[in-house]
Amino acid sequence: MWSGECAMTTRREVLRMGAAACGTAALGQGWLHGLAAQASSEEPLSTPLEEFGYGDVTLMPGRFQSQFTETQTVLMGLNEDALLAPFRVRGGLPAPGPRLGGWYDEGGFAPGHAFGQWISALSRGYAVDRDPAKRARVQQLLDLYGHAINGKFFTNFRFPSYDYDKLVIGLIDAHQFAGIPNAFALLDTTTDAVQPHLEPMALDRDAVQRQWRASVGDKTTDDYTWDEPYTLPENLYLAANRGAGARYHEMAGRYLLDRTWFDPLAENRNVLAGHHAYSFCNSLSSAMQAYLSAGSLKHLRAAQNAFAMIRAQSFATGGWGPNESFVEPGTGALKASLTKTRHSFETPCGSYAHMKITRYLTRVTGDGSYGDSMEQLIWNTVLGAKTLEPNGRAFYYSDYSNEGGKFYFPDAWPCCSGTLPQVAADYRIAAYLRSADGLHISQYLPSELRWTAGDGSQWTLAQSGSYPLDERVTLRLSGGRASNFTVYLRVPQWSTCGGEKMTARVNGAPVPLQSQRGFAPIRRQWQSGDTVELTIPLPMRLAAIEPGSNTVALMRGPLVLFPMTHDAPSVTRKQMLAARRTGKLDWAMESSDGLVRLKPFVAIGDEPYRTYLDVATTA
Repeated sequence: MWSGECAMTTRREVLRMGAAACGTAALGQGWLHGLAAQASSEEPLSTPLEEFGYGDVTLMPGRFQSQFTETQTVLMGLNEDALLAPFRVRGGLPAPGPRLGGWYDEGGFAPGHAFGQWISALSRGYAVDRDPAKRARVQQLLDLYGHAINGKFFTNFRFPSYDYDKLVIGLIDAHQFAGIPNAFALLDTTTDAVQPHLEPMALDRDAVQRQWRASVGDKTTDDYTWDEPYTLPENLYLAANRGAGARYHEMAGRYLLDRTWFDPLAENRNVLAGHHAYSFCNSLSSAMQAYLSAGSLKHLRAAQNAFAMIRAQSFATGGWGPNESFVEPGTGALKASLTKTRHSFETPCGSYAHMKITRYLTRVTGDGSYGDSMEQLIWNTVLGAKTLEPNGRAFYYSDYSNEGGKFYFPDAWPCCSGTLPQVAADYRIAAYLRSADGLHISQYLPSELRWTAGDGSQWTLAQSGSYPLDERVTLRLSGGRASNFTVYLRVPQWSTCGGEKMTARVNGAPVPLQSQRGFAPIRRQWQSGDTVELTIPLPMRLAAIEPGSNTVALMRGPLVLFPMTHDAPSVTRKQMLAARRTGKLDWAMESSDGLVRLKPFVAIGDEPYRTYLDVATTA
């Protein structure tokens, strides 16, 4: 349901513009608004697809693996006393040693906020590489945490739900992925400590929380109304499902934000405008868990509809939420943001929420187009983020303004320093999904998957190639004995722009690809040594900032090609679509003002760039 932009281009338009110009009519954001009306018609699979484990996938050397290694190294190097200081200080305990500073410390914006996320990321990291030092570090940190946590930590605390949500995922991941035996007991202790300070139910942000706090005599400052209890259900459902106890299932249901959020979304009423973009997108994963854990079709419909609405107000990069807020449709707010803010997309946090909801929706619907959306966002945002540094400097906002550039957030250890290590671990579970009859390839990235087929045979699938910089992907299978199963290949809907089609050859022989819900199945008896060669067209096309706008971004396949300038060159559609490759990570296009260099986000360093250009109404 996400891709489908090319389907909105009529045959007459293609003939008028020429095959290469498929993009302007195809990817202009106008077609996306119709998707919200279609989303509720998608029926869930009778049995959802399953995720593979973190240890089932090995990433080959490259950007994905480098980001994982870099973030894990930073977390392994943080001082233990500094990590525990906020809990000790607020708990009235001695707090020797150094401090991390920034948002993390007592007196910071959200003391201790990332501790649970870092425990989660290290636990996932241990599941990836089985490094005993990571498990030992998680165990040691949780032993120290167990001595420090008490109800005093949450007393007069600005964001009790915000921190608690992250502690829940850290503790249940420590139990699930690192095998820490006392993690559930620590979860119970943490829950007992926070419950007197939690909001009594799911409350919307700002005005509704302010009204509740006033009713109980709370006279704290306005930023105390920014807490996020509506994000709690996902991790509480997961805690219950993993065996932490029935209390967490009951709590999860209590914190579903139905009246002002999920109820209207389930009725396909767009109530996104003005909501905090990251946390409310993140809440859609709570809706998906309400479906998976409690069978609520209403919450599934709400998540489907809301995600379609988010896509309808996304930038060409896949990012959304300028100044961390969803905008009012049809008001020109996205275009206006190009000159009014450099805070275009809250990148690691928004990517974490986006990757989760697209995984959930792919699993439940079997629709590969959610993988298209994930791919677009990963390559144009978080994979190109500046590295997390040991001193807490973190990449927070992607900048799509006309004076764009990559920059670090001014405060150390902001929220995005917590989510980036989780994102970097999650690339593995984003790449492949398991079904009863085989496996789905959701992301094309160099990696190796090990799995057991339905007949018990052991298989390895090795994926190679430099897609999406190039159009070739190679899959090599090896196993012990011949086996019948299906390999489902994601077929990006934009790959059909210009009349081309994705093709496949098995052991050199062409095989037909018939897309079903965005995946093309190849059913056969597989032999060890079988090779699948894919060619995925990477057409040039233009993405309008808003319906009918002549402000456009140039895309090649899922990649945005960013003009490396703050100037506004005089350029036509034809010139943009005729951009040529000049190097592995470089393109160039002609303009009336001379040659304009172009780069994908992952190749941009500290140079100035912009995302969109204004083009003439003709040509």
